[in-house]
Amino acid sequence: MYRFVLDHTCAQSGARASTIETTHGVVKTPIFMPVATQAAIKAGVQPRDLREIGVQILLANTYHLMLRPGSERIRQAGGLHRFMAWDGPILTDSGGFQVYSLRKSLKLSDDGVVFSSHIDGSRHHLDAERAVALQEDFGSDIAMAFDQCPPARADRRAVETAMRRTTDWLDRCLASRKRVDEVALYGIIQGGVDLTLRSRHVEEICARDRCEGFAIGGLSVGESIDEMYAACAHTLTAMPTDKARYLMGVGTPIDLLSCIGFGVDQFDCVMPSRDGRHGKVETSEGRLNIKNRRFFDDDRPLDPDCECSCCRQFSRSYIRHLFVAKEALAGSLMTIHNLHFYLWLSGQARAAILEDRYGTWSRQQIERQRSGRWRADGGQSE
Repeated sequence: MYRFVLDHTCAQSGARASTIETTHGVVKTPIFMPVATQAAIKAGVQPRDLREIGVQILLANTYHLMLRPGSERIRQAGGLHRFMAWDGPILTDSGGFQVYSLRKSLKLSDDGVVFSSHIDGSRHHLDAERAVALQEDFGSDIAMAFDQCPPARADRRAVETAMRRTTDWLDRCLASRKRVDEVALYGIIQGGVDLTLRSRHVEEICARDRCEGFAIGGLSVGESIDEMYAACAHTLTAMPTDKARYLMGVGTPIDLLSCIGFGVDQFDCVMPSRDGRHGKVETSEGRLNIKNRRFFDDDRPLDPDCECSCCRQFSRSYIRHLFVAKEALAGSLMTIHNLHFYLWLSGQARAAILEDRYGTWSRQQIERQRSGRWRADGGQSE
């Protein structure tokens, strides 16, 4: 049921517009995928809110869902879509990032990882075969292969070990698939910020043409922005043009605009929801920090150019009041707005690509974002 179609490549840049068909619906790229870590967007955002703001596909976290409520409960409930009342496509990560984030409290080997649950301390084993089985139990539309993500400043030997394991684990993932016609599988490219290692690993991973798509992993884990962009752009030049390209865990609106220009199709990041819960708002003119005193009597919407339900109904002054008063509604409204903005940006990017003007349009958008961030960081106020 999975099919990828490259609709157009912009004449001004490497930006691509594509269509991804899945069991649960169609995704138009470039696209941002909101992160529903535990089968929900934090801050009380419901599926109906996601549909209203135009979410096409969600990302859920295998590590968290395997621990609670467990894949058996989700399978018995009819799969993840029915369990969380979301009828659109779902991509699930494999748990590989938790290998990175929990690396100080787990035992890692070529076989997989043994770790203690952050919930109750119970011991668990996760390997390539189980990562695939879990995601097939969830009924994911797109599953991610199990991988090892090395820290940004890992030495060359550690990065090469992670690359070797990630390749071996991908082969094991491919061999263990049972729902090939229903659940697509993306392989993950590692290599840190070393462009030579990136070249080697992209060749290895993308040679596994039974993968329906490929992802760039191991970025946005502590390296500089320039290093991230260089590694991303370099890797994309060697990736197949006829399969989806997913940049994992990135990032800010400027990151999206820049990396779409390199040729990325899919993105995910916790920033829109995390920042919304902490009073940080993305707009077409850059970022706002809603707790700033200057918004006390500002009766404008968060973004005058935005059509989300938050901006149609509420003022900056009111949302600031909710945030200062610690009302849960504040985080919900700002998360809805931030997600709408990321999706609006993705949609505008697609339109610019199809009209062969992405290079010009994205430069203008990046300049607006940079100018707005300068103001938010203490420069001249608007």
